[in-house]
Amino acid sequence: MLEPRRKKKVDYEALNAPLMQIPRMSVEATRNLLDLGIREVFELQGRAPEVLFEEALQKNDSLPMDRVRFFRMAVYFAETTNPDPQQLHPDYWA
Repeated sequence: MLEPRRKKKVDYEALNAPLMQIPRMSVEATRNLLDLGIREVFELQGRAPEVLFEEALQKNDSLPMDRVRFFRMAVYFAETTNPDPQQLHPDYWA
């Protein structure tokens, strides 16, 4: 007999966060930044993406290594007045 489908949990706080204004930002990366106390895009200015990743890793040891790409992209977006659309993709920061 088949098990009934379970609904996936939706992180509404992360979905509605101002950080989701960053193009191609993932909900999971947004959740990691929210867990670090970063709520607004401007709070990423001057931050080192690798340090953010290390701090997020301390809170969640099962964090995938590719998450740092999203942090790099987010910091770039926060620090750049007219960001290059090509650089607003996590694969650019691999």
